[in-house]
Amino acid sequence: MSVSRTFRSLVALGAVATLALGACSGGSADTAPSTEGAATSSSTGLATVTEGKLTIATGEPAYVPWVQNDDPASGEGFEAAVAYAVAEKLGFAKEDVVWTRTTFDSAITPGAKDWDFNLQQFSITDERRNAVDFSSPYYTTSQAVLTVKGTNAEKAASVADLKNVLFGVQAGSTSQQFLTEHVTTEKDPQIYNNNADVVQALKSGQVDAIVVDLPTAFFISATQLDDKGVIVGQFEGTKDGDNYGLVLPKGSALTEPVTKAVDELREDGTLAKLEEQWLSLAVDIPVLK
Repeated sequence: MSVSRTFRSLVALGAVATLALGACSGGSADTAPSTEGAATSSSTGLATVTEGKLTIATGEPAYVPWVQNDDPASGEGFEAAVAYAVAEKLGFAKEDVVWTRTTFDSAITPGAKDWDFNLQQFSITDERRNAVDFSSPYYTTSQAVLTVKGTNAEKAASVADLKNVLFGVQAGSTSQQFLTEHVTTEKDPQIYNNNADVVQALKSGQVDAIVVDLPTAFFISATQLDDKGVIVGQFEGTKDGDNYGLVLPKGSALTEPVTKAVDELREDGTLAKLEEQWLSLAVDIPVLK
């Protein structure tokens, strides 16, 4: 297994923001669009926090593969590229995009914001919809196999190659459901109460590999496995995965046009191309079939 297949080899940052993952989307309460503090752009007709500019927020640091080199203005990395694609759909040139940074938690708390939309792997949930608006999903997570160097799972290239692997998985998670329904193994998976216990089981050698969603695999490999983490591969399909959406202030007048932009990018194939470029090819995570 090449070093390029470990996510840590791609991380150029000294610190990594915590991924907060949630359940898939639900409904939202009706709220009148908010235009308080917004200025209408003469070129686009859209109300933004700064006239003529589109202010986009992300985390600090922002890390690969979502943003390359902690520089979202480069447009490199999956979320940076998605942000500029949405901006273009809205009628903003690249030079009219302004970036700012926020924490994950502050972005999804109620209250006024100094940005137009925010993206840093926010799962769409009913609870969060009480405080903020979401666009339609721009990414749905897939499930992945994560192991450490030297295990019998490291060189697996297909689902069939996993039959002798002893897996660990979190109880009640979508990962457990996927493993049960789609992977046949000779050893019953070990079930743990939480993700911390799952990771500890992998580190201590109690299990050969674990199943988590791909963004969580990136995070664990980068921060908790001491350069030994190997993302073996991702499974085909994203059924029951978490949906990531752009976050907007509650009642934002931009929610509808931003959602329309995301929908158009999905329908014309742009999102799929960006996902392949930045989340598959760039980090060399093969698909297990």
